[in-house]
Amino acid sequence: MEVRVFEIIVIGAGVIGLTTALKIQEQGTYRVTIVAENFPTDPKSIRYTSHWAGAHHVSHAYNDQKQRKLDQDTFHALWQLSGPGSAAEGCFLRHTQTEYHGDDLTDAEWLHYMPDFKYLDTNELRGPAKMGFSFSTVTMNTPAYLNWLMSSFLAKNGTILRVSLQHISQLLERGTSPYTGAHSYRAVDAIVVCAGLGARNLGGVEDKDVYPIRGQTVLLRAPWIKFGRTMTEADGTYTYTMPRSNGDVLCGGTRVPNDWYPIPRPEITEDILARALQLTPELAPPQTRIDREPTVEDLRPIIIELGCGLRPGRKGGIRLEVEWVDAPAQGKVPVVYNYGHSGYGFLSSWGSASKALELLEDALATGAPTNADICVEHPSGNLGN
Repeated sequence: MEVRVFEIIVIGAGVIGLTTALKIQEQGTYRVTIVAENFPTDPKSIRYTSHWAGAHHVSHAYNDQKQRKLDQDTFHALWQLSGPGSAAEGCFLRHTQTEYHGDDLTDAEWLHYMPDFKYLDTNELRGPAKMGFSFSTVTMNTPAYLNWLMSSFLAKNGTILRVSLQHISQLLERGTSPYTGAHSYRAVDAIVVCAGLGARNLGGVEDKDVYPIRGQTVLLRAPWIKFGRTMTEADGTYTYTMPRSNGDVLCGGTRVPNDWYPIPRPEITEDILARALQLTPELAPPQTRIDREPTVEDLRPIIIELGCGLRPGRKGGIRLEVEWVDAPAQGKVPVVYNYGHSGYGFLSSWGSASKALELLEDALATGAPTNADICVEHPSGNLGN
């Protein structure tokens, strides 16, 4: 008996779109096409947020049980991918992460599953921190990892197509054929929307709960740094240094809602450099630290690039649900939504992909409900990082 292969279109090629497309394609019963305007092979720009991410796996799920599950599932997947001999090993750095808190946080129970987790003694705290903890985790070299995801998807016979999509209905009548010029086409069985910030204006979605959370970073060349640190202060100031496997260290950061400014602001760059050096004075070249107390001037020669990205925030948190829409000549087609991850895209990517696959499979197995109700599966109050 021949097994039916379902035609699936994933909209978006950020970390959520790529991971979700790969997860679906791996099942063997789907033919997946990623439709996107931007891909990880493109030059960096404000239109593609995933390039600018850190990214380390440090969950901020707190008491959100559903977010915890997404983050834990993702950590286990990333830990396996980062293991010795893994095909993706070079994209990751396993290291010790130390979190310092000067805010009102009293414990980190939601992170107790992390390897080597422990609370810091008072004499181990730095600066304004009132408590802290450390654990083993991974940091991703995000440009390399994004390209690994895309190449893995293509190696499993996935297809990518660059399209400036205006409305999801443009894919429902004749699939991707309007953009490929093909005379024949396969009917689309489902669409998975992983459009990130684009979900705000994409026709057929137009989710006005989606908004940008601007972040700014400085990338340094400091291969002597093999550990990560984060400081959260009482006023919300958030400083981090994230080492990568290639010897670079990403320093940040900022979190400014509804700020669309597309390039780094010089005054913010100076503030980030000062905060990063205060948190991690080891960023300065080793010889400099032997000779004298390091200053920001010692970091300027090792600056690689300045970064700026727009995290896809969403009021109410991640949208993971199914909606049925009308498709010409074939009735109703399920649309799975998987977006609104804010600064948590990388650290909840595999968990979100698994949930999206579950929603997809359930929808295709049961068919459209008679009243075509939306089936909400994962409302979350976590607004993101």
